[in-house]
Amino acid sequence: QVQLVESGGGLVQPGGSLRLSCAASGFTLDKYVVGWFRQAPGKEREGVSCISSNDVMTHYADSVKGRFTISRDNEKNMVYLQMNGLEPEDTAVYYCATDPLGPSMYCNFNYYSYGYWGQGTQVTVSS
Repeated sequence: QVQLVESGGGLVQPGGSLRLSCAASGFTLDKYVVGWFRQAPGKEREGVSCISSNDVMTHYADSVKGRFTISRDNEKNMVYLQMNGLEPEDTAVYYCATDPLGPSMYCNFNYYSYGYWGQGTQVTVSS
């Protein structure tokens, strides 16, 4: 059974930090491309960050570059998204997703490339 579960969301003031976690079960996550996406009310789902197999490369949306960092902990079979300098515009439901087709040295923000999705975790940035 393949599952992804996000955690770590919550309420934080502008300028604060959160670390989101994506826990995988049923497969070895380090062999897969992993992406973080977010969706705010009334807006389309957008890619935030992704990491390729074996951490060959990473990508970040322009809106979060320099503030967010994606990383893996292979021993725990998890992927993290460290979010610093949070802004109200970062408020959204954040989703972890992975490409089930297999390993790749590239990653992208193509929604249709990702077949496995978590349930999402809410991030609210407000004073």
